[in-house]
Amino acid sequence: MSHDNDTRRHVEVNFDGLIGPTHNYAGLSLGNVASASNAGETSRPRQAALQGLAKMRALLALGLPQGFLPPHDRPNVAALRQLGFAGDDGAVCAAAFAADPALFRLLCSASPMWTANAATVSPAPDTADGRVHFSVANLATMAHRATEAEETAGWLRLAFADPRFFQVHDALPWGQHLADEGAANHMRLCPHHGAPGVEVFVYGEDVAGDQPGGRFPARQRRRASEAVARRHGLAPAQALFVAQSDTAIQAGAFHNDVVAVANERVLFAHEQAFADPGRLYTDLRAALPEAVIVEVPAARVSLADAIGSYLFNSQLVTLPDGTMALVLPRECEQNPRVWAYVQDLLGEATPIRRAIVIDVRESMRNGGGPACLRLRVALSPAALAAVDPRFLLDEARCDRLARVVEAQWPETIGPDDLANPDLWRQARAARQALLAAAGF
Repeated sequence: MSHDNDTRRHVEVNFDGLIGPTHNYAGLSLGNVASASNAGETSRPRQAALQGLAKMRALLALGLPQGFLPPHDRPNVAALRQLGFAGDDGAVCAAAFAADPALFRLLCSASPMWTANAATVSPAPDTADGRVHFSVANLATMAHRATEAEETAGWLRLAFADPRFFQVHDALPWGQHLADEGAANHMRLCPHHGAPGVEVFVYGEDVAGDQPGGRFPARQRRRASEAVARRHGLAPAQALFVAQSDTAIQAGAFHNDVVAVANERVLFAHEQAFADPGRLYTDLRAALPEAVIVEVPAARVSLADAIGSYLFNSQLVTLPDGTMALVLPRECEQNPRVWAYVQDLLGEATPIRRAIVIDVRESMRNGGGPACLRLRVALSPAALAAVDPRFLLDEARCDRLARVVEAQWPETIGPDDLANPDLWRQARAARQALLAAAGF
């Protein structure tokens, strides 16, 4: 058992994905408005990774523990070999690009940076065996993401190796029949991080409009969420299964974390986030009477403004003084309607007392805000001590990683650059240098 006697000493650690050297705008994600609208533009991988590191430093400066997960190997030569391409790494890449350029671009994606999709996490106070459980997401709906699970599982098993405290489950089988998007469609509410909580699994199937002819696909299957809850040993009263609003999906909320975020006892959600918000709120208050529900009216912030600014893809965090802060993308500040709402929110009687603006524009242009870039893991002091320290950051380790990024990440990648063998070699060498600097 990993429960700590002083449950209020449990902390939440954000494990951010460090943005990889092949970050580019290929427009691979159907239903992701930002990804589609910036397809074919020139990306800035070096700036993207430094922006991500700056966000991690900002959380450290708030007094919060911070971790990271390394970028995956790209181009994904191992996957190309599975598809029959042979020879040394350069020959595999060259043959794949010549045979199927679209396929090759899929396997150059830096999308593992969005670690909210790495796994679903149930902290020890919720699980039957008192361990932290991780279920790696299969990401079966999008081809460029469906290759991530195996490497993600490897990194999670390395970071969380101690079987006294952690259990890492493989991705669910059967592809889109059990499509699972990880923590991006999962929220946990609790009195505090060390107390038993209620886990909200948001799915997008069997709702009005989720039929052939709908513009955008729902990505999370209810059966997948139910399987994860069973694996993690959650009691029935601790798991709520909630349909996402098809209106939100068709507006571009491809994951629930584009329209809702929760932290401890607070749910911060758009009025149109859920198919039946009244039922969710009733069930949530029954399971957690101290729940605070902050519902943002569509009349104040439209779905278009919510999705354009990623207001709900902010990180909602508990500060050391017990108050909460929204860590917002700069796009919120630049939208006058959203920013006016945020200022009013800070004056209301809710636990949310601060708004901290950060710049993650390179990730935002590909459809991933602050919350997409992090996997949340609530840990007891003993469990935190059992995490492989190479995955935990301080200023000195941030400095080391930043020096590698500044020296070796490509400055720009244009739409035709993925055909360049020099870029393939540079990207793989840059990643190896980062892993060495991090001690892997």
